[in-house]
This record gives sequence, C-alpha cells and structure tokens, in this order.
Amino acid sequence: MFQGTGSDVGKSLIVAGLCRALVRRGLKVLPFKPQNMSNNAAVTEDGGEIGRAQALQARAARVAPSVHMNPVLLKPQSEVGAQIVVHGRIFGRATAAEFQLVKPELMAFVQDSFARLKDAADIVLVEGAGSASEINLRTNDIANMGFARAADVPVVLIGDIDRGGVIASLVGTKAVIDAGDAALIRGFLVNKFRGDPKLFADGVALIAAATEWEALGLVPFFPEARLLPAEDALALDAERPVKPDARIKIAVPILPHIANFDDLDPLDAESAIDLVRVRPGTALPGDTALVILPGSKATIADLAALHDAGFDIDIVAHLRRGGTV
Repeated sequence: MFQGTGSDVGKSLIVAGLCRALVRRGLKVLPFKPQNMSNNAAVTEDGGEIGRAQALQARAARVAPSVHMNPVLLKPQSEVGAQIVVHGRIFGRATAAEFQLVKPELMAFVQDSFARLKDAADIVLVEGAGSASEINLRTNDIANMGFARAADVPVVLIGDIDRGGVIASLVGTKAVIDAGDAALIRGFLVNKFRGDPKLFADGVALIAAATEWEALGLVPFFPEARLLPAEDALALDAERPVKPDARIKIAVPILPHIANFDDLDPLDAESAIDLVRVRPGTALPGDTALVILPGSKATIADLAALHDAGFDIDIVAHLRRGGTV
C-alpha cells in the first residue's frame, strides 16, 4: 500500500507507473483505492463512478476500470459536506462530521471489493488518501492505516521533496502515528526529486536513521505528469508552460466546487490554445476569444460564487465585445 505524507505527493502516478511496469513483466495487476475524494470521476462499463485516478491506473494495468477499484468515492458538494458513492452508486450525503460515523459501515464494502480484486490478480497495488499522519481522523479510518491494519498489508510512505520539508514530513509522520501503524511501514520513497541525487544522500540516511524505515529510493521529477488527468483540485494551481505560438485565448473561471476539470486537458494540450484558469479576484482577460463555464457539483452555490467574484460582469462585457461563452 502506498500512502503519502500529504495530498498531491504523487501516490496516484507512482501506482499507475508500477501497474504498467508489473504488467510488462507478465503479472496480472489491479489498482485499488479504498476511499477517494474527488469531483473528477470516471465511468465504468456498468455505469458506476470511480475516481479518475483509478481509471488511469486501470488503463496502465491494461484492464477495464471497475467500481471495486474505488469502492468509496466522496464528491464534495460544500465546504463541509459530500455525496457518498459506494460501489459506483449514490449511497447518501453527509457532512464531514456525519461521515466519521458512517465509516464503520463502509469498511465492509471496502473489504468486499479488496477481496474480489485479490482473488482476480497476482498483485493489488493499494493507494491511500491524503496524509497518513492525519491522526485526528484515525478512528474508524478506511483510507489509510485503518485499512492497512484491517487488510494486513505492508505500507510504503511517499514524501514530496519538490514542495519542501520532506525530511520533516517523513520523520514527523513516524513521530505522530501509532506505533502499531508505524510498524506496517516497510520503507519510504522521496518523490519529485530534481538535481544530483548525491546531494541528498545524507538526507536519505537521516530519514532512515530517525524512522528505522528502509530507504527505497528517489523518484525523479516527471514534468510530463501534467499531461495526465488530475484528480485533486491542487493541480489547478500548478504552473503551466508558456505557449509562445498560442493564437486563441480561452478563459475558465475557477469556482469552489468545480467538477471534472480534467475535461479541459485536451484544450490545454493544444499548442495554439492559451487556456487561462481565472481565480476569483482576477478579471477575465479582455482578449479572451472564448469563456468556458466549468461543471459544478454545487451549481447554485457556484452560481452565487460566480456573481460574488464579479465574473458575471466580465462575461456580459465579453459577450458585448463579440466573444463566445
């Protein structure tokens, strides 16, 4: 099981890469994420919903995506509440506090799905969610150490050196989690490394000494990862390459509950298109040819957010200039 010191440390991509590497070695590999939280969903052959990252991992494993690869999917609908999707179908809605009470019931669905995948594969690669050190959410956990203990699976902890503080995040995880949970961690990876690996050799040794976990290596920074579908809204803030040959500017207002924003990726991949993601507080560019209003998991709330940000005024002005929405 691959867990992280935080969100967006690269768990999904590492699992996808290992899926393809092991398939190339002739093994039957299946990806699994007990609980995901994302408004970027993919649809399975039977019409069920799973996280987009698990669909990408299934593609890497050269298998069809299944609802059992992501048995519990949370789709945020407000700052404190989400729709709960279980085995691809709507199970209910809950606030964050209410969800903590529902988790014991959901563990049965998680274990059922994991058992099905284990019976069908040589290896199941499990991805955790968020941070392994969120000890305030450890009770009844189904996403990280709670699942790892229940399923008795070894854990690899991933830290992201690109965001800084990777030594503190890995050593700090060992310091705060339960000793029984820490015993499940067999080793650690340092992800998104740039530069000369020799310069971080002492850092790796310090982490290994402080945690007593095996150092499994440095994973190089992979810039082409931006071309793959993202599931986490943190990806919306990622830097994008300048396109000197772009001829068409498209603006997308970023709203609080944006859904399936990876549908914009094909436009982003076009060298002739400058796709501008506009945050509240910034005006839509005056030279925009097209404004795209993204999908939302909370339409009424995001419509209010659009008005509060003044985007409605910008859109009316854009239309008066002959632009398209």
